Amino acid sequence: MVANDVALAGEQDVDAAVAAAEAAFPAWRKTLPNVRRDCMLKLADLIEQSGLALAEMTRATLGAPFGSFGSFEINLAAEGFRYFAGWTDKFAGETYPQEDGFLKIVRNEPLGVTCGIIPWNGPLGNVGMKAGPALATGNCFILKPSEKTPFAALALGTLIREAGFPPGVFQIISGDGSSGALLASHMKVRKVSFTGSTATGRRIQEMAAKSNLKRVTLELGGKSPAVVFDDCNFENAVTWCANAITANTGQVCFAASRVYVQEGIYPKFVEAYKKAMEEKIKLIGDPDADSTVIGPLVDQMQYDRVNGFLERGRSQGNLLVGGNKVGDKVRRPPYNHPLFPSCVRSESLTNFTLAQGFYVQPTVFENVAEDAEICTQEIFGPVAVLNSFKTEEEIVAKANDTEFGLMAGVFTQDVNRAMRMAADLDAGMVGVNCVSMCFLQAPFGGNKQSGVGRENAINALRMFTETKTVFVNLTY
Repeated sequence: MVANDVALAGEQDVDAAVAAAEAAFPAWRKTLPNVRRDCMLKLADLIEQSGLALAEMTRATLGAPFGSFGSFEINLAAEGFRYFAGWTDKFAGETYPQEDGFLKIVRNEPLGVTCGIIPWNGPLGNVGMKAGPALATGNCFILKPSEKTPFAALALGTLIREAGFPPGVFQIISGDGSSGALLASHMKVRKVSFTGSTATGRRIQEMAAKSNLKRVTLELGGKSPAVVFDDCNFENAVTWCANAITANTGQVCFAASRVYVQEGIYPKFVEAYKKAMEEKIKLIGDPDADSTVIGPLVDQMQYDRVNGFLERGRSQGNLLVGGNKVGDKVRRPPYNHPLFPSCVRSESLTNFTLAQGFYVQPTVFENVAEDAEICTQEIFGPVAVLNSFKTEEEIVAKANDTEFGLMAGVFTQDVNRAMRMAADLDAGMVGVNCVSMCFLQAPFGGNKQSGVGRENAINALRMFTETKTVFVNLTY
């Protein structure tokens, strides 16, 4: 445990936050677009300027090295606010022909009080993707970070004030699942955007329906396939597949955790993929060290969960590489930065301490049955399954045989095949000669139990606005 005195928002705290947002909403929705834009751009600059400190706060709990994940997350948060700031005066409505005597005008109007519940594996990167479209379209926004990794998000409060946001427009509350439930079931919250597990997403959707039918966006789990054909660029395919399961120690919703390789190159791919993962094992280390690429899992609970899959997986497939625990100790740095909120400052953060390291090796099992646990369930660790296939028809059926549908990757130099596969794979996003990517300019989200709705691009703006039709009688 890093700290035990982070505030737990209860019903009174949530009510107070919602009331403040309600009070701020009338003025914020009428604030000129360029003013909203400038607040968001200023916040993006401040996040970037404070990047090292914010990443340090996340590293204290998530253990993500700065070079391989911390810097990426800071950049994503800042760029998220910049991207959506550019939309404040460009999210146009529509008009329709008036030959029938009525001019039809379609307006995009803000919902009111909205909230975002973000996961522990991306405690800062998700902020811009959720708060950005909400604020750009004139909503007020309440952020609830995960209780596992709250520090960087809480530190944003100082930056939000400095950026010029009026009181109540952009708030942060700390808490656990019970705090998130209060937001999801609150009668005056009009929208909840959640990223996390499928099980929790179901509960949030149920609470939203039972309260006031609030708008819901859910970005949930995945079991993403990477399909490698005989005619692929071989080195490119190996590199992408290895990187996609080890980024953030495999704690990524769209990690390519099922790798299917056409039988003509399967033996060669097995050898190269194994070698690539062995090289990844060498990059495990202290997350404070500049040379570290792969850090620990987030906590004991996740460590036990992943190790459970590793132990059971030995009877479900051939262990190709990895499968073991790594090391014994990890150093935690001191935290006493001006951005660090006083409400979470703790004696445990002011001295170097040693804690048991939750490290596991990047692991690959091959020749795994399609109905095996490690092939069907999201592990959320650096664990992949590797199988072979013969034909397009076979691999489409195998890749789609899952309750998830977030991401897929196709590796081939045949453009016709690539487009066929992109159409046939049941996933919200398909990469061609790449996989496990996210772009602010393009919609992000999945099919089936991987989620509801889309984040990023204009799609996110639509999820935070209500469509209003105005019709004018021109013959009056």
